[in-house]
Amino acid sequence: MSTLLTGYPGFIASRLVRALLDDDPELRIVALVESRLASTAREQAPDRVEVVEGDITERRLNLSDADHERLTAEVTQVYHLAAIYDLAVPIEAAQAVNVNGTGNVLDFCLACESLERLHYVSTAYVAGLRTGVVYEHELSLGQRFKNHYESTKFQAEVWVRQQMDRIPTTTYRPAVVVGDSQTGETVKFDGPYYMLRVISRSQRMGQPIPRFGRAEATFNVVPVDFVIDALRVGAGAGDTIHLVDPDPVTASEVFDTLAEAYAGRKTAYRLPPKLVAASLHIGAVRKFFAGAPAESIRYLNHPVRFDTRRADEVLGAKDVHCPKLRDYVEPMVRFFSEHEDDPAYASGGGHSPRG
Repeated sequence: MSTLLTGYPGFIASRLVRALLDDDPELRIVALVESRLASTAREQAPDRVEVVEGDITERRLNLSDADHERLTAEVTQVYHLAAIYDLAVPIEAAQAVNVNGTGNVLDFCLACESLERLHYVSTAYVAGLRTGVVYEHELSLGQRFKNHYESTKFQAEVWVRQQMDRIPTTTYRPAVVVGDSQTGETVKFDGPYYMLRVISRSQRMGQPIPRFGRAEATFNVVPVDFVIDALRVGAGAGDTIHLVDPDPVTASEVFDTLAEAYAGRKTAYRLPPKLVAASLHIGAVRKFFAGAPAESIRYLNHPVRFDTRRADEVLGAKDVHCPKLRDYVEPMVRFFSEHEDDPAYASGGGHSPRG
């Protein structure tokens, strides 16, 4: 028996592979990898990981007949992590990977002879433009969305829910994922790292540090190791759990926490978020804000909270808890400081490999 995983060799999938192998010395993992990344994946793959070329955007995952027959007979667990999470993604690309790709994974699960669980990684932002408190059991409440990433992840989760009576599924909805809480390790400086870019530029130029975003709106971030721990301990079939900070800080507190850790001082003034978003279409302004997409600013202005009662019950029983930003900001900022000038960490469009 074996486990199939998509999204390898992406950052979260690679860490999850190592964690699952550490937990079970008998486990075999099949990593479904798109052809362009197959060589890299094979070089990085630990023992007991088989790299199989495929593509979730294609029917039958673009597997050969032999591989499809073998894997549907062997696979008992599926971890579906592959997605495009670029906030500016065109609808066609988002639809192909996030929606059609998930549908093709569901078809594979239905063909499996002995499937025990599909672990599906969604996002807390299927809530779209909803405000107030969002509960884990909720999904379709007529919400609109900030971008195609959110709307297509919503469509995909609707599809997953429709198949839950035929496929035993656990759905995980992480918030914005940052680096490891102990080491700060990450692979790309996007999301809240745009804030650090602005803080760094202000510090280097000897200028006061600005902040932007709605002061009272929460900005929910979680370290990658918390997400991995939640995935490795799992939850029950039919469960949907929010992988978020249950007591998130406000956007202004995030800025001040990062500024104090990086520059030893708090932000000095607030820029109107609408002005920032509009100005990001100007080259010089976008450069100062480290290439942050205008779409990202809306996450600093959105007054929403994610209830975690089911996550608290399931994960708390296994001593898995989300750490507070203040408890891991130092390694996060230290890793950023050591690598901020390395082009390998340049921000941009985001996706996990679509294999």
